[in-house]
Amino acid sequence: MNIINERNIKIWSTIGSRATLGIAALELAKTIDNLMVLTCDVSTSAGLDRFRKTCPEKYLDVGIAEQNMIGVAAGLASENFNVITTTFAPFQTMRCCEQIKVNLGYMRQKICMVGIASGLALGTLGYTHCCIEDVGILRTIPGITIISPADSLETVKALEAAVKSENSTYLRLTGAANNPIIYSKDYNFEIGKSISLKEGKDITIFCAGSMVHKGLEAAKILEKKISCEVVNMHTIKPIDKIAIDKACKKKLIVSIEEHNVIGGLGSAIAEYKTSLKVSPKQLTLGINDQYSKGGNYKFLQEKYRLTPEKIAEDVLLSMK
Repeated sequence: MNIINERNIKIWSTIGSRATLGIAALELAKTIDNLMVLTCDVSTSAGLDRFRKTCPEKYLDVGIAEQNMIGVAAGLASENFNVITTTFAPFQTMRCCEQIKVNLGYMRQKICMVGIASGLALGTLGYTHCCIEDVGILRTIPGITIISPADSLETVKALEAAVKSENSTYLRLTGAANNPIIYSKDYNFEIGKSISLKEGKDITIFCAGSMVHKGLEAAKILEKKISCEVVNMHTIKPIDKIAIDKACKKKLIVSIEEHNVIGGLGSAIAEYKTSLKVSPKQLTLGINDQYSKGGNYKFLQEKYRLTPEKIAEDVLLSMK
């Protein structure tokens, strides 16, 4: 995209992936004539106010009717429109699960679904709005690609790749405003191909979404004792098997995700490892299969030990 430059990358980092989504969609509309964006009363939350005003013929708000949104999107896709749908992650995925199964998985209508504010970002609203189940649910539906971008630039790159892909995609946006920059403008994103951000000989830390930065910071803390490779496994389905094969030659595999430890990135890695004759121990870090009381984003990350310091502590304990 022509909008990718160092200045914009800094701006996108400040406003976060949600607001960046609308900017990216508006840029895509310039070159994709059959693009349609559908929302459920979230134009402001998804950064789409400018898109709605600039491209009214490419925008449809179906109101707070998420299941209907998937049905309408599938109908548009059957008429050769290139469709993006978006709302908050639990409503985009869990509320629409049967419609996604039937229309996208079974009937193979191609849609790019964007779940905004996934993970723990909306912790002050409780677990009706937090989403720690979306990856686990959608991984069980055939034909759905799942991508969890590490920063706002990767969100832009992933949205473009998903829209141009032949398969339906779920784009899982985690984090909030002021999300750390991971990539520069020359970054080459490819669906299904993970990125090694730091080399290391002892262990491999696989992470996705907001946890990529946490993984890099944890590796810095561990560096005096353990040499850690850090891999951004941005595509959770299909998983990068080559990267896992490489990691299996080391002492330990660690997965970090802002998701339930059941069904997400860690589970996807472990499932592939069962096909291998030899594989190392795995430490799966995330939300430990529970719903807690609500709280702000920082509080919940600390509660679930998803901070660099706590991640480093757990890795050291696991290696004893």
